[in-house]
Amino acid sequence: MPDPSQDLISGGHLVAKALKAEGVEVVYTLCGGHIIDIYDGCVDEGIEVVDVRHEQVAAHAADGYARITGKPGCAVVTAGPGTTDAVTGVANAFRAESPMLLIGGQGALSQHRMGSLQDLPHVDMMSPITKFAATVPHTARAADLVSMAFRECYNGAPGPSFLEIPRDVLDAKVPVEQARVPQAGRYRASTRSAGDPASIEKLADLLVHAEKPAILLGSQVWTTRATDSAIELVRTLNVPAYMNGAGRGTLPPGDPHHFQLSRRYAFSNADLIIIVGTPFDFRMGYGKRLSPDATVVQIDLDYRTVGKNRDIDLGLVGDAGLILKSVTEAASGRLNGGAVKRKAWLDELRAAEQTAIEKRLPALKSDASPIHPYRLVSEINEFLTEDSLYIGDGGDIVTFSGQVVQPRSPGHWMDPGPLGTLGVGIPFVLAAKKARPDKEVVALFGDGAFSLTGWDFETLVRYDLPFVGIIGNNSSMNQIRYGQAQKYGPERERIGNTLGDVHYDKFAQMLGGYGEEVRDPSDIGPALRRARESGKPSLINVWVDPDAYAPGTMNQTMYK
Repeated sequence: MPDPSQDLISGGHLVAKALKAEGVEVVYTLCGGHIIDIYDGCVDEGIEVVDVRHEQVAAHAADGYARITGKPGCAVVTAGPGTTDAVTGVANAFRAESPMLLIGGQGALSQHRMGSLQDLPHVDMMSPITKFAATVPHTARAADLVSMAFRECYNGAPGPSFLEIPRDVLDAKVPVEQARVPQAGRYRASTRSAGDPASIEKLADLLVHAEKPAILLGSQVWTTRATDSAIELVRTLNVPAYMNGAGRGTLPPGDPHHFQLSRRYAFSNADLIIIVGTPFDFRMGYGKRLSPDATVVQIDLDYRTVGKNRDIDLGLVGDAGLILKSVTEAASGRLNGGAVKRKAWLDELRAAEQTAIEKRLPALKSDASPIHPYRLVSEINEFLTEDSLYIGDGGDIVTFSGQVVQPRSPGHWMDPGPLGTLGVGIPFVLAAKKARPDKEVVALFGDGAFSLTGWDFETLVRYDLPFVGIIGNNSSMNQIRYGQAQKYGPERERIGNTLGDVHYDKFAQMLGGYGEEVRDPSDIGPALRRARESGKPSLINVWVDPDAYAPGTMNQTMYK
């Protein structure tokens, strides 16, 4: 028995102290009896507890918080179905390389394998989709295990960790001096690796001599906050830049080195291709879309990613910002960095960009009704300001937006990432408005995607978190519908993918937000402005043409 004269602390309060040491300001949760002592600790530590309507939302919000702030997010859910409900959010963070901690409840250790309420083998389930998964075995270890989990979040490329805490471990109290409470900034090292100096010199030499280089700035450019280094490299050395994932916005639209629609042309004709922070996964055609004659260089935080699926000529493992900065410094003093001779190459790519724009222009300006999706995303792009953080949550409609919507600033684009998870939109809005209340948040949803987590629109109303939401409503899961039509013919294209004609504007109004319906393309812009001026969470329900498909949808190999 503990000495009654000693100061005692509970497991939940130790967890909260460890969260505080990591800089966590908010936890996303859905309540459960297994976890309430963590809430009590969070109140004492000044950590906000935001309660949602589904655990998937809590996990997605923790993922989103990490992306926006650069600090790890945290979600707390109860045992059993509470933890399984959060699995999708953790899996999405895993593929997106997003550092977050999910804490799940668990039945008491004293009832282990007795069939306690909501008892499941959480650690076994979470291990394949996390960088670290463990049980807290003793109250005195609670803070220690939290800090260990955060440390593992940053081992190589970032990712999620999971801890389960048995109810009796969490609720018990131990003498303060028995517990290890790691101090802020003292329990994990810097993860910023500058890369191999010899490889940096080699890449600098390749850049100096390349006539047709191209660089892809992927999500790790934002993860490592490498924006300034990336901009310095492309401008100093005159290199055309393409951006994907969270790397979008690294260069602003209109920048002479910002390219978007000519990527396939560039990758087919470049003599040097530098891939930064993007794996050779399905989005890159597993590396097959790169010219076989090009010299290919890959820079990544994770050694395992470099050279996976495609051979490379040079691989560098480390922090994108430090590596790009070093390469610029190494190259800029040699032959003007080779910058002058690349003017013709940039002009060639700009011409390819213009051709692509002109091909889409009729649809971008279309006055047709139902509204063409290109017209909708064009209106959204014009609506965005320097301060607008854009979130895409959907299939075909968000594929349209990927070609047109251009964030004005770094860190102002959010999409699910390579897992392709629908339903991230509302949780990402929740994370964005909590982390950056000064930012305008604009979110585009497919009607199918919104339906998955849309009830947490009420959470946004409850917490008074205004945003501009747009639903591209075609009453279909249209990306799948297209594939079925191609594989099985028009008579079977509507099996299992057709939704009701739902008036999401009325849904928003019912929950206390702002809602408006749009059927005429000329009404899109005014409706968006009214949503902005409402100061409320909003949904503009835009009826779009169900028979218009994005080129990206039609080019997916699974439908060929």
